[in-house]
Amino acid sequence: MALPINIDKLLNGRTVEWERIEFREGWNPERTLKTICAFANDFNNWGGGYVVIGIEENNGLPVLPPSGLNLNQIDPIQLELNNICRRIAPNYFPVVEPVDFQGKKILILWCPGGSNRPYRAPETLGANPHYFHFIRRFSSTVKPNRDEERELLSMANQIPFDDRVNHQAKLSDFDLSAIKIFLNEIGSDLENEIQSLSINEISRRMNIAEGGNENLLPKNVGLLFFAKNTQSFFPSAKIEIVSFEDEAGSTYTEKIFTGGLHRQLKSALDHLKDIVVKEKVIKSQFKAESDRFYNYPYDALEEALCNAVYHRGYDNDSPIEVRVYPNRIDFISFPGPLPPLDKERLKNNQFDVRKYRNRRIGEFLKELHLTEGRATGIPTIVKALHNNKSPQAIFDTDEDRTYFKTSFKIHKHFLKEEAVDNASTAQVPRKYHASTPQVTPQVTPQVTPQVKSLLSACKGEMSRNDLMKSMKLKDRVYFRVSILHPAIQLELIEMTIPDKPNSPNQKYRITEKGKLLLREIKLL
Repeated sequence: MALPINIDKLLNGRTVEWERIEFREGWNPERTLKTICAFANDFNNWGGGYVVIGIEENNGLPVLPPSGLNLNQIDPIQLELNNICRRIAPNYFPVVEPVDFQGKKILILWCPGGSNRPYRAPETLGANPHYFHFIRRFSSTVKPNRDEERELLSMANQIPFDDRVNHQAKLSDFDLSAIKIFLNEIGSDLENEIQSLSINEISRRMNIAEGGNENLLPKNVGLLFFAKNTQSFFPSAKIEIVSFEDEAGSTYTEKIFTGGLHRQLKSALDHLKDIVVKEKVIKSQFKAESDRFYNYPYDALEEALCNAVYHRGYDNDSPIEVRVYPNRIDFISFPGPLPPLDKERLKNNQFDVRKYRNRRIGEFLKELHLTEGRATGIPTIVKALHNNKSPQAIFDTDEDRTYFKTSFKIHKHFLKEEAVDNASTAQVPRKYHASTPQVTPQVTPQVTPQVKSLLSACKGEMSRNDLMKSMKLKDRVYFRVSILHPAIQLELIEMTIPDKPNSPNQKYRITEKGKLLLREIKLL
């Protein structure tokens, strides 16, 4: 029974972090049971892990070539494994795969995060054992301390959204050709078996469905990657790239990428590489070699977008936004980072991430080499910018962690001074110059299409709910962070009760600057 991963890359640590792989030269049922329990509890939403039997370990790394198992050991180990896993409470069973690797037989136990955590396992396999919870702390299986156990218990039945069953979908909503292409791209042996398997068997082996045979339902992660129509289940699971031709924001192009997450991500990255990233060669009289710079190093943009896809919340209706201005790029996703990351830590470049919002999406992206291991994205961004001699990135969120924004400033050799000059002479119809205040360059640079839509929707004095209804929006956080607050900061929209911003009677209206800009928009 082949696994939906590339075995060679797994055992060489190229798609799964070492602390999520435990190597065992021989069969140790008691120790293995505790590790299975710990992976099932998936305390940090890392996605569980793998136990590899038949390979010796040295400081957490495999000793290759493997020592292997005798052929007559494989079936007895699987039989005993099935029996001891029944002692996990509630019952939990890993996916087991005998594998031929470098001329030896090994056994791989795939232990994805369980749906019924917290799990407990016996301290020993003798009579009347004591039961304990087990978790992974870095590369070790341990009993949780008091605080960790309290947190683990609070996670009861809290399944990350990407790993939840979707009761509105059926297995027939999966696109088998998309699954086959994915397995081919990652080099999984499961692709060779797919023709002889039913959709039920394929879904179970890939862990993209759950339930009894009579009620096997897709998981959200399967639909996000392999649905025939991903947006019919997740309308806002898309990437919007808006390119502004000038700082005034009066002329722009918009490109929307939909489909399976990996497909839209690849297409959006190709768009950035082909349309946005530019190279400049500068010859120096003091040395033979020319200097090569990019307006934005592609590696940094790639990591920013991959991180947004990996870490955004898919249970809201806020798309990922990429805003390309003449002299900067913003990547915005919703909601913001999980604790302990906050506004202050981001400001001080303290990226000590422990927990993850999605535990399955990252697995698929890593298999496709679209993202690397945990906590490697931001260091990659920092390194790419440093090597290109670009300004440092700015990472930002608000006090409530409702969004996460990564901003890149353009390399100094690509600065469009003419764009700044043009913006300073506001392009306002001449007949309005005498009677209304000018739209200044401090106002226009951040006037996005969404803000312009807000101005068009605002009729007189309207509440936040009325504005959202008029714009056909449902996500309150997205509306507040990406549309309403920018419009207020730009003095295009104002509150009717400014000294009580949270008043239930609060309404909003267009300012004189907003009216001027709205007239300009209508004349374009």
